[in-house]
Amino acid sequence: MQTETRKPGIEIGIYTFGDLGPDPLTGKTISIQQRLHEVLAIGKLTEEAGLDIFGVGEHHRLDYAVSAPPVVLAAVAQNTKRIKLTSATTVLNTVDPVRLFEDFATLDLISNGRAEIITGRGAFVESFPLFGHDLNNYDELFDENIRLLQELNTNEIVNWNGSFRSPLTNSMIAPRPVQNKLPIWVGVGGTPDSAIRAGKLGTGLALAILGGDPIRFKPLVDLYRQAGISAGHRVEDLKVAVTGHTYITKTSQQAKDEFYPYYANYWGYVNKQHGMITRISRSDFNYMASPETGLFVGSPQQIIEKILHQHELFGHQRFIAQMDIGGLPFSKVAASIEMLATQVAPIVRRETAR
Repeated sequence: MQTETRKPGIEIGIYTFGDLGPDPLTGKTISIQQRLHEVLAIGKLTEEAGLDIFGVGEHHRLDYAVSAPPVVLAAVAQNTKRIKLTSATTVLNTVDPVRLFEDFATLDLISNGRAEIITGRGAFVESFPLFGHDLNNYDELFDENIRLLQELNTNEIVNWNGSFRSPLTNSMIAPRPVQNKLPIWVGVGGTPDSAIRAGKLGTGLALAILGGDPIRFKPLVDLYRQAGISAGHRVEDLKVAVTGHTYITKTSQQAKDEFYPYYANYWGYVNKQHGMITRISRSDFNYMASPETGLFVGSPQQIIEKILHQHELFGHQRFIAQMDIGGLPFSKVAASIEMLATQVAPIVRRETAR
């Protein structure tokens, strides 16, 4: 297992969905192969820049490059030695928990103890018919699978009887990870019941804060911690992560000018994928990127202030940024990661270590 002492303060990292949007300035869309190689390069850069975590999301569509996070993360593991490697997120409703645990336990062995899982119910539903699940069982599937995943994480021999898969009778769960247990988180977008469930189960809570006033998420964090303490979990084990769209340049105006076409493009095709036609105007975007909101677009100082303000609200242990959206060129993604690592992270770590 890795033994390097990590830097004090909150953990800071990068995650990607590997979306395949056209560059709005050129109209060109790169190939899935090139996009996957970019994802691997971002993972390597995350470590080289001195950050702490790298995550990849799961989608089952031709306009996203990553459908198998553990495979991609295993490739990243070969080019890194220190960063934690996580799904972001695993659509737990439609994956077999045994297969999932085996995949990430294998990743943990390959990476010398760096694997984690962020689970979620999924904003896209293509995986339900793809893997033979009824969308009407959306929440029930997640609830059963998260409980089974925790059972697999705890015991080498498992007996289990649920509603949505065959029973397990004295089943050997192999391989076992390097870590005593794989860290498991639940990704939450704004549903109180999901936050309460994460607290009761004692998993981590990963908040997707994609805009608006971040104070609206504080009740979720409070419910999570209250539920966790009531269930007998130690408060220090109830960890919170904040995730969000991020773009950093020398000045806030430059960041907004450069990022707006890609951000508007991203939400244009994401909303279309969900059957909506919604366009973000420049004036709307300027408000979304204003100092009081949860969109991390601006100068290093503005990003520092936003992260520290949210830390005052939530007391979270982790911040993970998503940068490569809307067809943003790799060179701009790399420059933004470098700025996060060199100009934002040191100050945030220092202030949150107090």
